[in-house]
Amino acid sequence: MGDRSQLSSSLLLDQCAWQVTLAGEVLEWHKPRWEESFSVPTTEIIAVEEAETDKKQSNGRKWRKMAKQHAFTVYYVKRKQPHCWRCKEATFGCIDEQLCNQWIQALKEILDSQTSRPKHLLVYINPFSGKKQGERIYEQKVAPLFSLASISTEVIVTEHANHAKDDLSEVNLANYNGSFVDGGTFSIVCVGGDGMFSEVMHGLIGRTQKDSGIDQNDPTARLVPCKTRIGIIPTGSTDCICYATVGINDPETSALHIILGDSQPLDVSSVHCNKTFLKYFVSLLGYGFYGDVLKDSEEKRWMGSVRYDFAGFKNFLSHQYYEGTVAFLPATYTVGSPRDGRTCKTKCRICKESKRQLEQLQKLEKDRHGYDRRDQWKVIKGKFLAINAANMSCACPRSPKGLSPSAHLGDGCADLILVHKCSRFNFLRYLIRHTNEDDQFNFTFVEAYRIRKFHFTAKHLEDSDDIKDMQKKHFGQFCRDHPACCCTFSSSTWNCDGETLESSAIEVQVHCQLISLFARGIEAPAKYEESPAMLEAASNPRHLNCSTKAKQQERNCLEK
Repeated sequence: MGDRSQLSSSLLLDQCAWQVTLAGEVLEWHKPRWEESFSVPTTEIIAVEEAETDKKQSNGRKWRKMAKQHAFTVYYVKRKQPHCWRCKEATFGCIDEQLCNQWIQALKEILDSQTSRPKHLLVYINPFSGKKQGERIYEQKVAPLFSLASISTEVIVTEHANHAKDDLSEVNLANYNGSFVDGGTFSIVCVGGDGMFSEVMHGLIGRTQKDSGIDQNDPTARLVPCKTRIGIIPTGSTDCICYATVGINDPETSALHIILGDSQPLDVSSVHCNKTFLKYFVSLLGYGFYGDVLKDSEEKRWMGSVRYDFAGFKNFLSHQYYEGTVAFLPATYTVGSPRDGRTCKTKCRICKESKRQLEQLQKLEKDRHGYDRRDQWKVIKGKFLAINAANMSCACPRSPKGLSPSAHLGDGCADLILVHKCSRFNFLRYLIRHTNEDDQFNFTFVEAYRIRKFHFTAKHLEDSDDIKDMQKKHFGQFCRDHPACCCTFSSSTWNCDGETLESSAIEVQVHCQLISLFARGIEAPAKYEESPAMLEAASNPRHLNCSTKAKQQERNCLEK
């Protein structure tokens, strides 16, 4: 047998003899003289357990109990369809107990060496997210997997808004195996939608900055990255963040990513007004159309999920535009651009290289004592239907490519998308592009930039001295205490990761890889097990290509 991590034996599987080999980082089993074989990376083995069974043999109408058969069961990840994972098991029978124990010991040693896997989880469940199935989904689909992987959990069911955020600001994180101090295995899991994740994110980032002595109200502050990873079990309405980082909204898949200890760094952007911190966001900050849709839908929550369609249709018909000034600092260091067609994948090289170049640039700026050349900033004034800043693709089931398909998760920049005033027909064409494969930036009225920072000021705040004087005279102290009240005279609302911000004058800065999720990004298509239907579609020359189908879909929507 040799080294325990190098094993090869003839074992029974489904009453047939298989040659099972554990070599390097792969567990493989195949039938001798047959082409049938299976392999699993050891990093994707969930657990291994002893599974003793009694072997029986029939003799006419009677069953005779035979000798006890020694066996062990390997639980592992299997890809059922693109981005969808499931826990599968294979039980191998051994000729004697010693051989069985040898295999179990070798596999458990490999599992114990996976130091990135969590040992303890603090789980926050939002019982009201989506269709109010959060607790049931966790108990039936997720908790058994955590138990199988020997992960202990402490579950907290939130009782009100910001419960998780407030709890994280007070809880003694050092009590969880001391891992907050050591950067070890303590992690947080949120069961809910994007709003629940936002609560946990704000609580964790706020706690980290507080413990590090960083003032969040300083828009120029260099925030300290969080050591604790966050896992998302999606049970919300859209689950955009989970979809854009995993590729699917599936609780079991997300639970398996957590068990394997996957880690995906994620950029976070901060929003300030009058040198006061307002919010963080990781997906979308939208003004104009998307802000108005969110505001209208929040006022009609009694309509259920259909409220989003109703609000979208209503605001499309109103075709409201807003005047203002956008000033932004281009991300000249990045190796990508919003229209290069290079999407963010697992172990993204663009994110890695962009982060390295950003660190060099920040070091240079620090040596110059924070010197900021104003001629690097670009200023655009105009009338806008929408102003969007996307930290990630913002993909979701309704928009599989998202608002900015080439946006990256950890490159330290965001994509600023400016949709200028245009006809209602052209705006409809732009919206339809979100649902197909065509280049959604290929319009004369759409501009896209990759940026580090940007400022926005609504026109009425630029031009109206009377309004400024009235704010200072009548609302001065209140505005200092609540800077978001600058929106009193605003025409639109900011959609900040699904929450409204009323301020019409904001400053936004991207913080590179501030947090980490239990995810591995979007896997390349070659990683998936393609179904026969997919293979047939790919090999059939009669099928339309993606671009042709997208254009046909756009024409059909316009005709309707």
